[in-house]
Amino acid sequence: MPFDIQVSKDNEVHLTVHAEPHVSQEICDYFTFFANGYQFVQAYKDKHWDGKIRLFSLKTHKLPIGLFRYLIDFARSRKYTIDFDPGMELLTNFSLQEAEEYIDSLHINSSGKRLQQREYQITAFAKAIRYHRTTLVSPTASGKSYMIYCIMNWILDSDPKARERGAKKRTGLIIVPTTSLVEQMFSDFVDYATPDGPRNMNAVCQKIYEGHSKEVTGRVVISTWQSIYNISNPKFFEQFDFVIGDEAHMFAAPVISGIMERLVNASYRIGTTGTMDDLKVNKLTVEGWFGPVCKTITTRELIDKGYASDVIMKCLILRHPPNSCHMLREQTTLDSKHAYRREIKFLIGCSTRNKFIANLALSLKGNTLLLFQYVENHGQLLYDLIKSKAGRKRKVFFIFGGTETEEREAVRSITEKEKDAIIVASYGVFSTGINIRNLHNVIFGSPSKGKRRVLQSIGRSLRLGDNKTHATVFDISDDMRIDDYINTTLNHYVVRYKLYSREKFKVIKYNIDLQS
Repeated sequence: MPFDIQVSKDNEVHLTVHAEPHVSQEICDYFTFFANGYQFVQAYKDKHWDGKIRLFSLKTHKLPIGLFRYLIDFARSRKYTIDFDPGMELLTNFSLQEAEEYIDSLHINSSGKRLQQREYQITAFAKAIRYHRTTLVSPTASGKSYMIYCIMNWILDSDPKARERGAKKRTGLIIVPTTSLVEQMFSDFVDYATPDGPRNMNAVCQKIYEGHSKEVTGRVVISTWQSIYNISNPKFFEQFDFVIGDEAHMFAAPVISGIMERLVNASYRIGTTGTMDDLKVNKLTVEGWFGPVCKTITTRELIDKGYASDVIMKCLILRHPPNSCHMLREQTTLDSKHAYRREIKFLIGCSTRNKFIANLALSLKGNTLLLFQYVENHGQLLYDLIKSKAGRKRKVFFIFGGTETEEREAVRSITEKEKDAIIVASYGVFSTGINIRNLHNVIFGSPSKGKRRVLQSIGRSLRLGDNKTHATVFDISDDMRIDDYINTTLNHYVVRYKLYSREKFKVIKYNIDLQS
């Protein structure tokens, strides 16, 4: 073998990597990581699995194309020679000036007025087109759907060779996590397209989710992954020339990865997300499907440039009575295996805590979003408390996974016109992707430590609105320390506090005695 490593391209999903057995083993080790929480998986406990995820297979010699640059880095670091088709390093000669001119062309209307684009949006668009594959990391309120709109239109417009040979026009798939985001993205695209612009979005895009036909009639399909992952006909996936994955961090999940594996002809693969997982295996899995991470702008930069509302973090540390602390310590000590679950159950069932949260929501001026985790055991209780006290004075909405998509969209639309509404919503529905322009307050009603969920929940408040100078986020934590016992969710609060500091948010702490 003249080269230590030889690489060939199978399709738009995988590479085949050939090398001597010892080199292949090194490559395998280089792309092997422990799975998140592997030690709690029964297969690991039963010693049927070693807890590792291998992104390169020694059996098939397959590697996701998005990891090609990592393979090159591997070869260089070990001084291995590598041979590959130069065309595999896709690179379009596409300048920032060309990017700006193209975006301008999408928004010239009869009055000659042009919409103003932000510099980082133009840069992100140019990189996506230049490299064909990338994972754009861009925070909430940075205009990710607008970047997707520009990328989608350029790909639809840019196939002169295909037009010359009479080939079919490009078609694409945009994957989002929820039906609400299907509707929101479709609505955003219609808003971005000027009435006399080059393309009618209603004719170009079609929506696929429950209640909609899965027969592809538009050039671009906007769908949830849940609506298409069980389609057995491979031709459905083979027809798409490009794929754009919104909330791309979710694509590390095996069920969504299965969709990406079937998109064998999608040469453009663009992911967008507000935050990436800190776990390297998840990051590389996402990059394997879409390509290397490209960071566009930080939340702090958005705020400083006036593109997003400023945020004030108010951390409310609830000090529970000693008898409650003793009770929780006894419960978690007796059942240490499920200590965290017992603590959450205790907190969401605490009537004084729930009354405090309800009264807080009712005391705030402006539109308020109260986020919870458990629907029946917590969200419903909070909604009933708030609704009974608000009466007819304020509009109160309850949104969770079982709420119909049309109703969610109606609530979002109503709230943007309201000045004093309260939305009691589940994290799963409203922490990711849903935009409300006129949101003044966010309350974290349930404890959480996940970086992504926390930042995305804060992101709900970042959008600018009429006469809105800032938003306030209330982080509610619980101090149930007693003797040498420290409750788990208090430790989670410490993690969140450090995150707020890293993100350069203004933080104010309040210690509050919760009366029994």
